[in-house]
Amino acid sequence: MTLLEEIPTGRYREASIPVLETKRLALRAARLEDAKAVAALANDRRIAENTARIPYPYKLADAEQFIAGASKKGEAAYLVTLRDGTIVGACGLMFREDDAPEIGYWLGVPYWNKGYATEALHALIDYAFTDLTHDAVQAGARVTNPASRRVLEKCGFQWTGAGLLRIRAIASSAPIDRFRLDRGLWASLKSWREARRVVAQQVPLPEGVHI
Repeated sequence: MTLLEEIPTGRYREASIPVLETKRLALRAARLEDAKAVAALANDRRIAENTARIPYPYKLADAEQFIAGASKKGEAAYLVTLRDGTIVGACGLMFREDDAPEIGYWLGVPYWNKGYATEALHALIDYAFTDLTHDAVQAGARVTNPASRRVLEKCGFQWTGAGLLRIRAIASSAPIDRFRLDRGLWASLKSWREARRVVAQQVPLPEGVHI
């Protein structure tokens, strides 16, 4: 998980961001009625310790504050849901004036190791490069979180160095790996994936395998 979740104040309003759909998922703005489901899913130390700003324990009030600020200027925050509407996590983009936007995500533990993170990030990255016309995106992952690193690498991110990041849940800083994905590499990988999809339509993939 890499989502840099902000905990702002202010009244709730739904974010004016488009719904992003994939084969198995839909990424949409959070609504106030989602707070209970978000709180139940995010209240896990394994999630909090791998993000910068998610507290632990994660209470209903934390979910409400997250949703209230999800549409603030400078950030695009999405809930990740299955196509039947089940909330499985969140992802988003944090925009920076002097650098590429930061991309991040977290998923509830029951939804780990199913390919959902990679699928959601592909949609978010495409949105950043197409609709928002950014030239690059960046991300970070704790060095003790190889699963998140693998997700970023499968999405095309390249390692750029190491650093320290303050982790709210442990009240301390921890080493992280930094990653970056440029538009040129994204375009090349997207063309390659589309070519593989054409082949997959002609030769069905084994059950459980996703491109």
